[in-house]
Amino acid sequence: MRKKPLISIIDDDDSVREAITGLMRSLGFVAVSYPCAEDFLTSEHVQRTACLIADVNMPGMTGLELHLRLLALGKTIPTILITAYPDDGVRARALSAGVLGYLPKPFGEDDLLACIRSGVKTAR
Repeated sequence: MRKKPLISIIDDDDSVREAITGLMRSLGFVAVSYPCAEDFLTSEHVQRTACLIADVNMPGMTGLELHLRLLALGKTIPTILITAYPDDGVRARALSAGVLGYLPKPFGEDDLLACIRSGVKTAR
């Protein structure tokens, strides 16, 4: 039996983090969540994460900085950045750095799921 893909969610907003985690679980994924990038980086889930959803603007390390840190560590986890403050410059930098998706909040469930499905395929 194959393990279900693990989706890691990082957002400093409790309600957003809980909503996305619940959505992922309702869609059949295993989901874990963290209030900050640093907590994710020190977790046991980094190696198993099939797709990462991270807020762009968080205290400490931003979602884009987390993506770049993971790349520097040799970990190519498909990453979707979400943001309440869309910025074309950040979007361009993120996509050129290999981020899978850049979704402004509020985003549609279908848009998020399409990115996740693409990411999970990439991670296999």
